[in-house]
Amino acid sequence: RKGTHMPQTINTFVMKKIGSVGMMEKPIADPGPNDAIVKTTAALVCTSDVHTVRGAIGERTNMTLGHEAVGVIYKLGGAVKGFREGDRVAVNAITPCYQCENCLRGYTSQCTEMLGGWKFANVKDGNLAEYFHVNSAQANLATIPPSLTDEQVAYCTDMMSTGFMGAEHANIPVGGAVAVFAQGPVGLMATVGARLLGAGLVIAVEVVPQRKKLAKEFGADVVLDFKEQDPVRAILDLTGGQGVDSSIEALGAQETFEACVKATRPGGTISNIGYHGEGDYVQMPRKEWGVGMGDKVIRTGLCPGGAERMKRLMRLLETGRVNPLPLTTHRFSFSDVEQAFDLMRTKADGMLKPLITFT
Repeated sequence: RKGTHMPQTINTFVMKKIGSVGMMEKPIADPGPNDAIVKTTAALVCTSDVHTVRGAIGERTNMTLGHEAVGVIYKLGGAVKGFREGDRVAVNAITPCYQCENCLRGYTSQCTEMLGGWKFANVKDGNLAEYFHVNSAQANLATIPPSLTDEQVAYCTDMMSTGFMGAEHANIPVGGAVAVFAQGPVGLMATVGARLLGAGLVIAVEVVPQRKKLAKEFGADVVLDFKEQDPVRAILDLTGGQGVDSSIEALGAQETFEACVKATRPGGTISNIGYHGEGDYVQMPRKEWGVGMGDKVIRTGLCPGGAERMKRLMRLLETGRVNPLPLTTHRFSFSDVEQAFDLMRTKADGMLKPLITFT
């Protein structure tokens, strides 16, 4: 199937400027020799898009939003091998070049510069659009197995990849205790990841009833409601006064970051995957940091990209190790994406994740 009848313009959902979004018709990009154009079939809206529109990464003008999408290859660059136009593919939210110094050093998510692997809706147009451009397609396109649905695989692109990275970076000892602060979509996947990596006790911290229930379903042994009790005190009580081996910050807030430091034992790891989108500084609780000498590791990260990781995440879906579908609380057609975005902004109506389908 050839891309010879590629449309001249496509519909896209854009950040017009800080605080303003809307639909916009744009010319379609042409792939370079190493790139691809994918026709979008399904996508998810992310809270990161909400942070971006609020100005967390600075002004963007008429930039297409979105970084969680799957689709069908519409046009391939001439140098891209092993794929055909018409193949169903997934693309991670992070699309490194795999050639720059940071990529060669092993920090692919920081491609070229800090956060530079995050290209969609940051340094280039994203994929809440009828078609989207994929750079370095050889390394970033992952063929979707026939047994998996577009909706399942859309969760591999960010929610599973980021949540599992939170657990991977947390250095969880087999049988160890883990606390996951916040049970939004990424926090819930961090809870799943902690369980998969062999945690013996998974403690989730959350206040929203629907999310507390999902935390239990996704493998949390204990769910603490911070409005009912001090979660740090409760975590210390649950661990014989020692604290957890690993904590995962999945919200991006001062209060939860502090709680992670306070709840983690000496020699433990605080894994931050929350998007700290406001303010100039994140402060450290000095005494619980051991006044700078408490042997507590703070690990930050942006989820790794690339096809190899996508293949492993899809394998977890194929073998039934993970079922992310309970995260889908709402469904919209692409023509109603602005309504989906608004619900992600307000978190009204029990919103967790909205699936966007394209005809």
